[in-house]
Amino acid sequence: MAQRIWLSLAIAGAVTLGASAQAAQSRTSAAAPEIQLLGEVHDSAAGHAARAELLRAKLEAGWRPAIAMEQFDTEQQPALDAAMRECRDADCVVARVITGKSGWTWDYYKPVITLALEYHLPLYAANLSRGAASKVVKEGFAAALSPELMARYHLDTLPEDVLKAQETEVRDSHCGVLPEQFVTPMAKAQIARDVVMADTLRQHADHGIVLIAGNGHTRGDIAVAYWLRQQGLPAHAVGFIEPDAAPERFDEVHRIPKTVRPDPCAQFQPPKSGN
Repeated sequence: MAQRIWLSLAIAGAVTLGASAQAAQSRTSAAAPEIQLLGEVHDSAAGHAARAELLRAKLEAGWRPAIAMEQFDTEQQPALDAAMRECRDADCVVARVITGKSGWTWDYYKPVITLALEYHLPLYAANLSRGAASKVVKEGFAAALSPELMARYHLDTLPEDVLKAQETEVRDSHCGVLPEQFVTPMAKAQIARDVVMADTLRQHADHGIVLIAGNGHTRGDIAVAYWLRQQGLPAHAVGFIEPDAAPERFDEVHRIPKTVRPDPCAQFQPPKSGN
């Protein structure tokens, strides 16, 4: 009889512990900050407009996240902070922060900066600079990333599937003609960018945060979202993709018109000899 009572109590205790653990997990999930990764095709005016409209709708509905942008390098944060304090419009912010040559079409990003100013949202520089990425290509992660960052994201033991997938992306983006010895180093530079962006989001995600970046960074499988999951932070991956792009990499997809552009592989082809 005593044994049966003990067994009943043990079962009841196990059920109670299981329910408590499930409730705790639900509370943790509910308490996780909202992280939205909003992608882009860099040269798509329609895509940029659609993303700005989506972000404005979320803000009008009451969400007040921080915004992190790939277009600003982390080393530009002090200048960006000063500009956001002192400027009244996006033109001023860009002029104050971007003092040299830039490869970004800033007219596409000024609507996002305008929203940050209008709603008094923190704006963070999220990207690894081109110079630092070049160091990763030439010398590895340690040449550009801090030991603390490398240890936090376990960059000394890269998951093989992530590295292989990034290597495939590098080959494809160079139309299959990039010399093989450059493939792995360039894949590691892309991983370094993803990690720096993920860590920027991690540090500032308390009240929610949005990443503004290319679809290659906002995809849900091997990019920024992967490194956030490693830190226990779920992120919602939103792709703004053209009709011929695969949707499976994203949690949410917005189709945008295909931009008419020259064949991107033409620059990698040798010139034809004359007759």
